[in-house]
Parts: sequence; C-alpha cells; structure tokens
Amino acid sequence: MWEIRQEARGDALHIDELSERSFGPGRFVKTVYRLREGVNAEQHLGFVAIEEGVLRGSVRFWPICVGTEASLMLGPLAVQPDQRGRGIGIALMNRGIEEARARGHRAIIVDGAIGALEGSVHRARLDDPVCADGAPLGMAG
Repeated sequence: MWEIRQEARGDALHIDELSERSFGPGRFVKTVYRLREGVNAEQHLGFVAIEEGVLRGSVRFWPICVGTEASLMLGPLAVQPDQRGRGIGIALMNRGIEEARARGHRAIIVDGAIGALEGSVHRARLDDPVCADGAPLGMAG
C-alpha cells in the first residue's frame, strides 16, 4: 500500500520525470502551463504517493486569480501509468483538497472548470522572471 506525504525538496526531479512519462512534451503548450510559468506551486499543497520507496504519483496546486478571487489550480495530477486504477490519483487529489480547505482556500479549478467564478484567469503572482515565451530570464554575471 502507498503512503501519501507532503512533497519534499528531493522529490522534484522524480515528479518532473513522472510528468514527462505521463503527459509528454506536448504538455507545455497547454494554457494551464502559461499560468504556471514563473510561479512556484503552493509550498504546502504538493503531495506524493510513495510505495516501497518509489514515487507512484504526485499532485500540485498553483495560485491563480479568477477575476479578483484568489483561487488555486489543481495539477498536474500524475500517476505512474502501470499504477493507474488503484486509487492513487483520487487519494492524492483528496489529500490536497483537504489541506487547501484547512488553509482557507475557497476555490479550486481543474483545467479550466471555473464554475460560478467570473472574470479573467491570471497568475496570482510571479516568483521567477520569465520572458514572453516562458523561458527563464538569465542573470548576467
């Protein structure tokens, strides 16, 4: 059985590899990735499923604004392809939503499902400078 725990610093590379295997390079052209560029995921809302020392799945939440309403965007939610159907994804999603509620977040969207919110959707903040095509801006040194 897997264990769900908060994402740790050392998990990032494994999460990136899992996202690559799950969604491929085409994932970067999706609108949701434009909203993530230059923004760090919410620090306390990243979770991973670990089983026998292997990362089986992950979920992250990102700050966005819908109109003037501070919101979260769920995703990516990724599970190893050979582990799908075991309930890992739903367990990760539920854990993240529980923690988001406990931290006072009122609205979460999934890939554009906005519900009753109105207004434009945009980044809540910019943590890392990026150029118009999403590439990080290097600092001359």
